[in-house]
Amino acid sequence: MSGPGGELHPRTGKLVTLAPGGRTAARSQPGQEFNHGLVLSREPLRPGRVFAVRIDRKVNSWSGSIEIGVTALDPDHLDFPSSATGLKGGSWIVSGCSVLRDGRSILEEYGQDLDQLGEGDRVGVQRTPAGELHLWVNGQDCGVAATGLPPRVWAVVDLYGKCTQVTVVPWEPDGPEEGAVGDQALPPTRPQSRPDNFPTSLESENGSSGVELSEAVSQAILSAYNGSLLAVSLGSPPGGAGPPAPTSNDALLFHEKCGSLIKLSNSHKTAERRRPLDEFNNGVVMTNRPLRDNEMFEIRIDKLVDKWSGSIEIGVTTHNPNSLEYPATMTNLRSGTIMMSGCGILTNGKGTRREYCEFSLDELQVRGPSQPPKIVSLTPLCLVGNPRPPGFPPCGPSPVSRLPNLFQGGSFPAPFSSPCPRGPSHLLRSPLSPQEGDHIGLTRKSNNALHFYINGIDQGVATTLTPLVVYGVVDLYGMAVKVTIVHNHNHSDRLRRNNAIMRALSPDVGRRALEAGGVGDPEPERLLFHANCGQKAAIINEGRTALRPHATDDFNHGVVLSSRPLRNNEVFQVRIDKMVDKWAGSIEIGVTTHNPTYLQLPSTMTNLRSGTWMMTGNGVMHNGTTILDEYGHNLDRLKAGDTVGVVRREDGTLHFFVNGAAQGPAAWNVPPNVYAVVDLYGQAAQATILDEADLLPLPEELSEGNPAASPSSPSSAASASDLRFHQRHGSNALITNGGRTALRQNCRSEFNDAIVVSNRPLRDGELFEIVIQKMVDRWSGSIEAGVTAIRPEDLEFPNTMTDIDYDTWMLSGTAIMQDGNTLRNNYGCDLDSLTTGSRIGMMHTAKGDLHYFINGVDQGVACSGLPPGKEVYAVVDLYGQCVQVSITSATGPMDNSLSTSNATEKSFPLHSPVPGVAHRFHSSCGKNVGFQEDGCRAMRVAGYCHGIVFSMKELKADEVFEVKIEELDEKWAGSFRVGLTTMLPSEASHAATGLPASLLELQAKVTWLVAGSEVRRNGLVQRQNYGCSLERLGVGNRVGVKRCVDDSMHILLNGEDMGPAATGVAKNVYVVLDLYGRVTAVSIVSSTVLEESDGTKPPSVASETCSEEEEEEEPTPCEHEVPGPPAAMEFLENHGKNILLSNGNLTATRVASYNQGIVVMAQPLPPGQLFQIQIDFLNPQWTSSLSLGVIGTSPERVNFPASACSLKRSTWLLQRQSVFHNSLKICENYGPNLDTCPEGTILGLLVDSSSCLHLYVNGMDQGVAAQDIPLPCYMVVDLYGQCEQVTIVTNDTPALGGESADPRSQGDMEKADMVDGVKESVCWTPPLDVNTTKTCEYHALCSRFKDLLLLPDEYFMEDPKLSLCYCESCHKLRGDEAYYKRGEPPRDYALPFGWCCFKLRVNPHLEVGSTCKKWHMAYHGTSIGAVRRMLDQGELGAGSVSILSCRPAKADPQGGGYHEAENSSPSRGAAPQCVVLSPTLRYAGMEAFATKVQFRDPKSQRPHGAQVAFQVCVRPGSYKPGPASAGAPEPPDPRFSPAEIEWVTKEKGATVLYGLLVRVE
Repeated sequence: MSGPGGELHPRTGKLVTLAPGGRTAARSQPGQEFNHGLVLSREPLRPGRVFAVRIDRKVNSWSGSIEIGVTALDPDHLDFPSSATGLKGGSWIVSGCSVLRDGRSILEEYGQDLDQLGEGDRVGVQRTPAGELHLWVNGQDCGVAATGLPPRVWAVVDLYGKCTQVTVVPWEPDGPEEGAVGDQALPPTRPQSRPDNFPTSLESENGSSGVELSEAVSQAILSAYNGSLLAVSLGSPPGGAGPPAPTSNDALLFHEKCGSLIKLSNSHKTAERRRPLDEFNNGVVMTNRPLRDNEMFEIRIDKLVDKWSGSIEIGVTTHNPNSLEYPATMTNLRSGTIMMSGCGILTNGKGTRREYCEFSLDELQVRGPSQPPKIVSLTPLCLVGNPRPPGFPPCGPSPVSRLPNLFQGGSFPAPFSSPCPRGPSHLLRSPLSPQEGDHIGLTRKSNNALHFYINGIDQGVATTLTPLVVYGVVDLYGMAVKVTIVHNHNHSDRLRRNNAIMRALSPDVGRRALEAGGVGDPEPERLLFHANCGQKAAIINEGRTALRPHATDDFNHGVVLSSRPLRNNEVFQVRIDKMVDKWAGSIEIGVTTHNPTYLQLPSTMTNLRSGTWMMTGNGVMHNGTTILDEYGHNLDRLKAGDTVGVVRREDGTLHFFVNGAAQGPAAWNVPPNVYAVVDLYGQAAQATILDEADLLPLPEELSEGNPAASPSSPSSAASASDLRFHQRHGSNALITNGGRTALRQNCRSEFNDAIVVSNRPLRDGELFEIVIQKMVDRWSGSIEAGVTAIRPEDLEFPNTMTDIDYDTWMLSGTAIMQDGNTLRNNYGCDLDSLTTGSRIGMMHTAKGDLHYFINGVDQGVACSGLPPGKEVYAVVDLYGQCVQVSITSATGPMDNSLSTSNATEKSFPLHSPVPGVAHRFHSSCGKNVGFQEDGCRAMRVAGYCHGIVFSMKELKADEVFEVKIEELDEKWAGSFRVGLTTMLPSEASHAATGLPASLLELQAKVTWLVAGSEVRRNGLVQRQNYGCSLERLGVGNRVGVKRCVDDSMHILLNGEDMGPAATGVAKNVYVVLDLYGRVTAVSIVSSTVLEESDGTKPPSVASETCSEEEEEEEPTPCEHEVPGPPAAMEFLENHGKNILLSNGNLTATRVASYNQGIVVMAQPLPPGQLFQIQIDFLNPQWTSSLSLGVIGTSPERVNFPASACSLKRSTWLLQRQSVFHNSLKICENYGPNLDTCPEGTILGLLVDSSSCLHLYVNGMDQGVAAQDIPLPCYMVVDLYGQCEQVTIVTNDTPALGGESADPRSQGDMEKADMVDGVKESVCWTPPLDVNTTKTCEYHALCSRFKDLLLLPDEYFMEDPKLSLCYCESCHKLRGDEAYYKRGEPPRDYALPFGWCCFKLRVNPHLEVGSTCKKWHMAYHGTSIGAVRRMLDQGELGAGSVSILSCRPAKADPQGGGYHEAENSSPSRGAAPQCVVLSPTLRYAGMEAFATKVQFRDPKSQRPHGAQVAFQVCVRPGSYKPGPASAGAPEPPDPRFSPAEIEWVTKEKGATVLYGLLVRVE
């Protein structure tokens, strides 16, 4: 059957390309098309000959793959369909594992699945002389696929789906492989020696006894082995095993060739399936040699997951692992294989015994051996109508279903049709399920019998027909993840497990057996740590203390469990003894159903996917999945000396404690007999169990002792005060810890309805103090506190306490309010500025004064006149950011001096919340402005405008100037405006015209401002939809402005940063406000930070421990220098399931689908250092593109979701033009649109010294994206949609933008680029290897319009990358400024934002071509009809030469912009023509110059309007600036004076065409 391979027919499918020689075929456009790839053999097939092809190339874009078969249709006259399955008229095609005739399926589950073949695999078809069709795969005959084939057929190959290229190869069946023991090649002939029919079942089918059949089969097996035909016995393919292998003394190990997801370790004694939560099969492993007679092959189950149905399968096979193509699961193999699956035996994938033993391998349950088995976990043996096919081969993955209780009232629910004939007792003994730690083994006896063993117990004969040469095989399917070969066959361990199973079935019998055998000790009363602990943990102090001895080297593998299960209501509490500050994360605590004796401890307990509840951070996880996001005190913030505890209540609820404070119920329906777990993770290095005598007092609901100390003060004693929170409270509030703690539930979705009140009135001089224990950064505003004379029983709780309009006094921010009305502002403290750990106290005196205390410091009299003798209650509103507070031990009577009537307000000086002096307004202001409160309050006293005010001093870097809106006048429209200006306030008073009526008109100096939701520069709109519109602000709202160190302006609304509003802001700027429209009065609420002397600064660890040498820091890089990349950064092995790492983990590639492409850095992002990646490949098949950001948690323990936008814990993400924090958008219109970044773009992240996150695009800083980034943090990249590959930019990979890409920015920088000795910015152009317009749809639209003009390509530069798009995304991506300088002397010109520029050639014969770099840049608008004529002339004037030649050209009287008579023409001696130019397209692009035309886009068929203009170089001195000749309603461009907006030139040769500009609406 070997011979020449033949050739392919020259007629093929329409997308097929044949290589010279006609042996190789490839499908064109494999990324866009999946069919039309048919090829046929050149000649009809000869009988017995195999026509074979080799798969050369596959892609992952599609499903399906190569299809092959035969057809009776002559290819010379064939009308090729799109795929092979469309062939009719006598065609047989094998597709996947199905056989189709004329497009209809005639055989399912045939041979090997062609879709699973890879590059290099060979597949062929053969027509036998008997008219049978055979499929051959890698030298293996898959048997008869079809019969009745006509004598004349051609081979058909369909390059379908993933398969894109094949080559015809000569066919040679597989021979013996090198190194194979005992293998022999299958003789090419002798098919007559193979039996025609061989039974696949060990039961009789023809009426003869089973014994007779088995004897006949045995004889057939022996004869087959003697004849070297291994396939006879069980249908094994040729090339299996030959005669018995020579005896070897090698120990049994796993063979190095295994399933695609298997990872071998421990010297090939351990096998583990990768990605067990994503994949459930491809986990087959085999022994490295055949099994000997009576040799035990035994494995131990090390790891299970509770996600899939089905589990481990074990057995033997005659296939040699060297030559076997491993199937996805062994039960798919149809020859030479005997497997135990579930509780039955399968031979060649078909069931031969359903009820082999009482152990089920198929329904594995993870439970401690001391627990009684639940009846729902048993696999019933007596099923009628079992949903599995005969032999129950394993099905696909599905969540494990649980059967109902089978024995209630004697009824048997479906699928049972009748009670088991052996009675319920048999069902109670039905197959028990092996667990982690169980042993499973098998032995082939010398009498050919196969026995299986469970924990050393022989389950009896499985089959008597075992072949002589077999290999052990294990299928890590479904729940089974990891196994280890056992060599010592230690029976004591298995005996313990069997005793545990006996205890589970009958506790009394099991206990008697243990007592009789002297095994086991009585259960200890004292709670200790179990000796079996994590790899990096150790147990000391007689079992009371657990530690990680090398805590600074590793952050995990520190799991420890209690030595016995917890009783109901028994508290397990540990004290943190030691912590290290190297890692993120800290101690985790919880419970598990796993017995520590048999549990293989994971690296961290949250990786365990069954029977486990853990409190981690401030969330609760069950089986590795978060069930509560915001729960209790954050464990990551605990310190040495703090305590954490856990208890399971009788009702099955689980509670956690922090420093004795109950955190509330965390889980329900927790089973009894759970073990306590402590994970010494991250910072937690050592913990000790506290005995009952050492425990802090528990809350009243669990004990009758005194209340516990506050979580923030673990060592503080319980207060003797009886002040508590009242049981009546707001609907979203929850009172815990015996009435001492109040928290707001659902704090991420609710911000109010959480008012709490004291349980009794305050006495005179009695302090009621609380500590803020938890805050969230989702809302604006924070805690509000005060007193009320309303009894809690009579109070109808409102949404917020400031809604009460009688008998209530509250402090909100810095405002003192009575009955919802503001009494005074700028009180000595700001509650909105307090953070976690801050303490707030309230006290009223006998005189009727109300005092507030911040961290124990009296802030003075807040208000007076509280009704004397009237009882008042303390009231706290857990509003906005404030989530949880607790009453402190300082609560109680204060010094008597505070309750006497001699106290005066002078006794209580005001304390500013920050050190410094309050900001002030400058005296220069609009004519309608008046000042109060020593320049801290500004009001508009008349009209609706003329309300401009300035700050007293320049704004320092990162300094916030903040005001609060005090008054509104609703009769006016418009609102408050805020910004920064370079104008000195003192200059405003000396200006001839004074300040303008509105801030929009302030253009004498550069001014950046925000009006509504628009950002303007000198009145010109720079961006829209910025942040929250200022027109929506009301009384009490706060507005701040900040100039950051990166020269960006940020606006803050109620303390929340809206992100960068403008970039390139000058350094010396003043704050400018406009009290316009509705807003009539504002007051300053911020202060300037003073530089403290060394003597007044508080001591710090750094100042005390750093030596003089350490204080010498590296020189600070210059302002425009890009920080260098950190060394030795690489991607982490933990990543999305579609990611493939290469290039030393420096390159990440998404190999399938459009998501599951998250990668993260293995090392934390060093502060102050830029880390960059390069986009290598984009697939336009998808939409959207990559996103990137940072996460504040260790990436090694993260189970990555499908996309990064689903990361909801300590995550900051940049996506498109927005910034997200924990999936919530916090900033819009930031930087360029990442979806438009082309291949080659360099993206970088940097966390500066102020913990601010910056995005760099091609080396250019886009400003601050987010603040308060935690350290350490890790960079995360999501290869989503179009982005399929990125590479880390290292020192060896030059970052784009690291060197100047603009040829004018380095060596050829002219003097024209120098102004007053300072080099001005020049236009940044993209590097030559980066095409920023590759993915820009606007650029493509403008290009299509240019093509409609039919202009010769010779006019334009050949390199398309020189065509620049100035749409918003493209110019932001390049980091373009709006204005630049050019020429000698330098002169401003504006970039053509909103246009596309197509670079023109400069005629080399023109002398001006070499000198125009020193010329000025300008624009000339024209009509569509004049474009070609001007290009022919080569300039805008008459008598010029063409760009292509030096021949004279006629002038164009219709050239647009020429001031001449309509019928005039240039002649010798005629007056020169005038050409109108402008340094900005805002003027030159007006319709008066650039006539607008309508056209229909040939691609979308949508109508558009278009304009054209020229960008020209004009010789200095050849033109005269002047005012606009075309009427404009307002100055077109504020950068240019209206008196110089138009340039006019009459000189010939004074202009050179630089580029053609196109704008499409």
